[in-house]
Amino acid sequence: MPQSRSALPLALTALLGATCLLPSVAMATSPAQQAIEDQKVQEKTRDIVQNRFFLKANRFEVAPALGYVPNNPFARRYVGGITMAYHLSESFAAEGQLIYSPDLNESDLKGLTGTLVQIAHQGERNPNVKFQQPVEKMIQGFSTDARWAPVYGKINLLGERVLNFDFYGQAGLGLLSIAEYYARYDSAFDTGAATDPVLLDKQADKYHVTANLGIGFDFFLNQTIALKLDARSFIYPDDKPVYQEGQAPDGKRIYSNFLASAGISIFIPKMKPRFTDF
Repeated sequence: MPQSRSALPLALTALLGATCLLPSVAMATSPAQQAIEDQKVQEKTRDIVQNRFFLKANRFEVAPALGYVPNNPFARRYVGGITMAYHLSESFAAEGQLIYSPDLNESDLKGLTGTLVQIAHQGERNPNVKFQQPVEKMIQGFSTDARWAPVYGKINLLGERVLNFDFYGQAGLGLLSIAEYYARYDSAFDTGAATDPVLLDKQADKYHVTANLGIGFDFFLNQTIALKLDARSFIYPDDKPVYQEGQAPDGKRIYSNFLASAGISIFIPKMKPRFTDF
């Protein structure tokens, strides 16, 4: 009998403890609690900008553009090109680009070229030393790049309209053709037989494998068309410039043709309707 009295309180204590644990276990495994936990996870991983106006995944992009090379001090390089891309997702795309810049000979030279040639001609003391100003003109190019767009945002324009945009970076490889010239002083300018003091001496065209780095913005005007602003550099090694006729190059250096362009992107096929917010 004493043993049965001592066992009874222990049994009651264990029963009460198990009863207290039942509600928490049931709550942890209930569908309602699981739904709450899933919602918390979704809120943590959800994009900051919701309800994307424009979807790019599994669509092709065709983007004609016009651009300019501002870092060429000796020649004006106006560039036309077209970019084609396939968007693997909202953030990643593979693209290819073709560019062309017409060569107008002396007509597209900047004033600095003529100034340097005239100053060198006036300061020449030794008739055996002839100054020549190297001039390079980017003519054609082809590149393949990977594009990453980590930023998607919205701009409120004066409270009247919301403009959607994304910001992207790109990197890849390309092939660039360069027309190489030497600008010399034209002695016919002294007699009035020539109206321009610069005479271009054409050298052999060069082809360079380039590393491409760039950034850009897409501003989505509707669900098919976007305004594209793009800036990229074509980087390659070549011989150091030679400023005296007959002199050999003294080593290598890195060159960069920086292209800034603006164009219109057309996305095909038509954007599918959204069934979820993302």
